[in-house]
Amino acid sequence: MRVAVCQLNARDDRAANLVAAGELLKKAAAAGADLAVLPEYVDYLGPAAGVPKPEPVDGEFAAFFATTARALGMWVLAGSFHETGPDPERTYNTSLVFDRDGELAASYRKIHLYDVEIPGRVSYQESRSVAPGTESVVVNVEGVPVGLSICYDLRFPELYRRLAIDGAQVLVVPAAFMLHTGRDHWEVLLRARAIENQCYVVAAGQIGDHDPGRTCFGRSMVIDPWGTVLAQAPDAVGIAVADIDLARLATIRQELPSLANRRLV
Repeated sequence: MRVAVCQLNARDDRAANLVAAGELLKKAAAAGADLAVLPEYVDYLGPAAGVPKPEPVDGEFAAFFATTARALGMWVLAGSFHETGPDPERTYNTSLVFDRDGELAASYRKIHLYDVEIPGRVSYQESRSVAPGTESVVVNVEGVPVGLSICYDLRFPELYRRLAIDGAQVLVVPAAFMLHTGRDHWEVLLRARAIENQCYVVAAGQIGDHDPGRTCFGRSMVIDPWGTVLAQAPDAVGIAVADIDLARLATIRQELPSLANRRLV
């Protein structure tokens, strides 16, 4: 399987964001990708007052990426978007996965919400406007079990171990990791999740400035089960592509059987 991570700079113009995402998916298809992964909040990153009206999983956002996946004949993980939530005050932060025919194969609602106070640097309470999901999700992508997650989930290894126990061989991480944490933690955490779960990790991040006063780290990458970075996007909008070798994954799991040796305490 060939995978592509699509690095986007989403802003406060939803229509422009979708056009830019579509162009990146075209590049991924031209590079031979079987699965392309977009970052968190493809639909909108900007002032809270301008957040678009949330949609159901069969709304216009989904229709756009379903059509794109079908036209390109490629699996598409459409990052995440503002899904209609459980009440008027909160949305869900939701990933959608479309198959080559444009059919919705899976959806995942972000479980861990980014509630952080760093004096003088960041004050963000995602739970004020977003409701948490409650279920982990593994989707079969043409015979390859793929575990779904979103951004801040990355800091919670128990979710990824659950996905691995449920059969995942690939872990995807659409994200909008902020610059000040991303430069120290992004790659370290991604490689840790790959090594400890003996899975490929496919992580697509937002890049650059987003109003109001937010900068995302980027550095989208693909990592193998040994923790080796196979491909990494430069510090610009674009894509990076790598091949997933399931035989290598099987060899690593056989020669260093840490998953099989796991004991509950």
